[in-house]
Amino acid sequence: MTTGLKTPSSYYMALITTFPPRPIANDYELIATQNQINSILDKGKITQDDRDYLKVLGLLVYDYENKHEPMPLLKGVELIKALMEESNLQPSDLTYIFETESIFLDVINKRCQLNADQINNLAALFHLSPHVFVE
Repeated sequence: MTTGLKTPSSYYMALITTFPPRPIANDYELIATQNQINSILDKGKITQDDRDYLKVLGLLVYDYENKHEPMPLLKGVELIKALMEESNLQPSDLTYIFETESIFLDVINKRCQLNADQINNLAALFHLSPHVFVE
C-alpha cells in the first residue's frame, strides 16, 4: 500500500461517484463538467473535499479548452482594447501614459504607433511583457 495518501471521506467518494471525473471529449461533457463545478460553487461553504474535487474538474476543463478552444493571441492595439475593457478603464485613465486622450485615440485608431515609453508603461500597468504590445 502507498503511504502518504489519506483515505477519502465518504463525502468525497459521493462526489466522485455522482459525477466521476473523466477526460472531457466533447462540448456536451464540457458543459456538464462546468455545471458540476458551478453547482458546488453555488452551495456557498466550500470544504477541502470540494476544493480537491474542483481542482480535478478544473484541470479537466483546462486541458479540454487548451486542446479545443485555444485563446486568441491578441497583440498591440487589440490587446490594449481587451485589457482596458477587462479592467474597466477609460481613455482618460491612461493619459499619464499617452499624455492626452487624442494621442491615445490616434494609437487605438492606428493613426500612429506606440512608442517605447508607452509600451514600457503599458507593460508595467498590466504586468505583461513589453513585446505583447508590439504589433
